[in-house]
Amino acid sequence: MRPDVSVLIPTYNEAENINLIVGRVSNILKKENYEILIIDDNSPDGTWRIAEELGENDERIRIIRRMGEKGLSSAVMTGMASARGKYFVVMDADLQHDENILPQMIGDLSSGFDLAVGTRYASGGSVGKWSALRSLMSRFATWFARRFLPIGVSDPMSGFFGLKKEVFDRVENRMNPRGFKILLEILGRSKVALKVAEIPYIFRNRARGDSKLDNSVVRNFLVAILDIRFGKWVSPTFLLYCIVGFLGVFVNIGGFLFLEAAGFGEVHTGFRILPKFSLSVLFGIELSVISNFVLNNYFTFYERRYFRWDALRGFLIFSLVSVLGIFVQLSVFHFLYYRLLPEFGSTPGWEARLVCDLLAIALAMFTNYLLNSNVTWMESKKSLSR
Repeated sequence: MRPDVSVLIPTYNEAENINLIVGRVSNILKKENYEILIIDDNSPDGTWRIAEELGENDERIRIIRRMGEKGLSSAVMTGMASARGKYFVVMDADLQHDENILPQMIGDLSSGFDLAVGTRYASGGSVGKWSALRSLMSRFATWFARRFLPIGVSDPMSGFFGLKKEVFDRVENRMNPRGFKILLEILGRSKVALKVAEIPYIFRNRARGDSKLDNSVVRNFLVAILDIRFGKWVSPTFLLYCIVGFLGVFVNIGGFLFLEAAGFGEVHTGFRILPKFSLSVLFGIELSVISNFVLNNYFTFYERRYFRWDALRGFLIFSLVSVLGIFVQLSVFHFLYYRLLPEFGSTPGWEARLVCDLLAIALAMFTNYLLNSNVTWMESKKSLSR
């Protein structure tokens, strides 16, 4: 008999919690026609093995063991593609989501809502005993998502929600899941307005096991936002690269001003060809190259990043690419300003010089991106595979 409700629980190293969460969900849904689908990324602690044992004793519990795949959002999508219910509910295995609101979620879906979202930020909800920093970061991410995307939900970053199967069917082919926020993908990529019910709940502290949060969460969040908003036209990775480059301009200027203020802005070489040398300009350039490499390594190309001493090799390659970018900028500017414009009989002024320089910068940036993506951090990918 086909179940009405599929409860999807993605897991990774949740051996300490899986029995408890399955028991709690089964108890609260005992009056429902349901299935529990556990999607496990081949947990080293044997979560999948415990789940299989549970399934042997209860045919309503199914396990998908993913080999060679990882990621919360992709696990949820795998589960949704296999789920048999007409309503899907997604929740974590770590007992932080309040299973007591499951009946209300299912009730809202059956009464006509497309989505039922467990929210920490509506009246009656709470993030529980989070640290001030984590609470601030979560609220900022929520604010940023709601301002950047047309989303009218108080907690678009929630990992606890239900939806109708037909909603998933409509957005599945447009989704590009990254990181933890599958709900953000569904809300951002739906081409029709969704009728959403919000159910407040208090987020619990993790009692057992380890948190899955790491340094990639912020990066993956930004990639998801950029991909949803601009992915039709440009790669989100390229946009991150541009953001890093923009920040590098300020680092460059800061380094320049620092040496100027310290009185080391200019040195006299004693050479006829180059009697004076701007040390502050060189310092600003090199400081921005270093900062750009660090940010690109741990932000733009996070999944292909260099580790430890390999980072030195990556930095040398990155520096060579940066020098090539300077050559491209100078060459393009020279061609446009001194060769192309005179062909049209124009008399170039400073406005033309500025336009030519901006075009040269744009082409140099794109060249640098292609080389860094396919050479600098491709080398990192090779080193990781060894």
